[in-house]
This record gives sequence, structure tokens and C-alpha cells, in this order.
Amino acid sequence: MPDPEDIRPVAPVRTRRRSEEPSQNAQAYERLKDGLTTLAYKPGDYLNTAALMSDLALGRTPLNHALHRLATEGLVQIIPRKGVMVAPLSIDDALHLIDVRLVNETLCARLAATRITAAALQKLQAAARRFDAAVARRNVAQMMSSDRMFHEQIADASGNPVLVEVLRVLHARSQRFWAISLSAEGHVSEVSDEHQQIIAALAKGDGELAARTLAEHIESFRGSLLRGR
Repeated sequence: MPDPEDIRPVAPVRTRRRSEEPSQNAQAYERLKDGLTTLAYKPGDYLNTAALMSDLALGRTPLNHALHRLATEGLVQIIPRKGVMVAPLSIDDALHLIDVRLVNETLCARLAATRITAAALQKLQAAARRFDAAVARRNVAQMMSSDRMFHEQIADASGNPVLVEVLRVLHARSQRFWAISLSAEGHVSEVSDEHQQIIAALAKGDGELAARTLAEHIESFRGSLLRGR
């Protein structure tokens, strides 16, 4: 278990002393996040810094950067005098996140429908195909990655950078629940169909239809979680 005194906010670096530092920070963040969102690190468990340094072959400083960033995203909790704990999963938290996603992602869909380009639609379709390929391989981690990319591309198409950032945080906090939902075979076929309905609405430039199909997609996720309780 890490000593909380070792988990201190890291002051911004004004000059880049070693060109590899940002890349190590990014690696630590992505690897830890992947382990958290795929539930390799179990909710409620404490993370051992020494073990993480060994497993990820990274130093204490990039791990500290990653842990603080993940704490702001709600994936870990830094607890004074105890250490760093993987944030517990709560169905109530999931339902609260869904409510917030419904408001923000339907707005995103309306904006994207009027602004999305042919190139962006092609990227969206490619993300949907990657999702389907991951389903065929029963690779939940790749399903999650492809589904998140699908949603992020819609956010990018909205043309609103503030909305993009809000949704990035919401998706990060939602992904552990996606791991549970996408493990159910019946739900993944629903998701595949919903992706195509969303793409079709965006291609038509119909903002209200796009918002409705995206809302149905999120409600489908809610239903999957509630069935699995």
C-alpha cells in the first residue's frame, strides 16, 4: 500500500528536462486507466505503488501524475493515511452518470447533426465496424475502446470544445460500467444496431432524430445495467 505522503500533487513542469517524461506520464495514465476500466484492478482494492512500478516498468513520478489525474476522473480515491483505493462501483453512481450523459450527449448529437462532415461520418462508421469486429472476437476491452471512440467522434463533430471535455470525463467515469454491460451478449447486439441508427440520423442532418437515437442508446445501457443487478 502506498504511503499517502508519497502521493503529492506534482508542480507543473516549466521546462522539459527530458523529452521522454511526457511520454512516460502518458504511458502510466493509459496503462493504469486501462486496468481500471477493464476491472483488472478491482473496485475497493488498494493499489500498491511498488507493485505498480514493477508491473508497468515505470517510475514513481509518472505513476503519481497518473494517479492524481485518475483521481480527478473518479477512478481512484487518494485517502489520507491509507493510500490509493480503486473507486468502488455503485449502481447509484452509474444512474447519476447516465442522467448527466443524457443531457449532454443529446445536445452533442443535435450539434453534430448540423456540423458533421463526410470524413467524420466515415470515421464514425469505421469505429462501429471495429466494435462489431471486437464483438465477433468477444474482446470486451476492444469493444469498450471502440464504443468510446464512437462517442468521442460524435463529440468532436459537435464543434464545441467545452462539450468535448465534459463528455471525455463522463465517458472515463462510465467505462467501468460499460465493462459490465458489454459482457452481456444480448446487449452487444443492441449496441451494434444502435450505432447504425445514430449514424443514419447524423447522415440525414436531423438533429432531433440524432438526439432521440442517442438517448435510446444510453437508455439501453441503463436497462442492461439494471437487468444485471
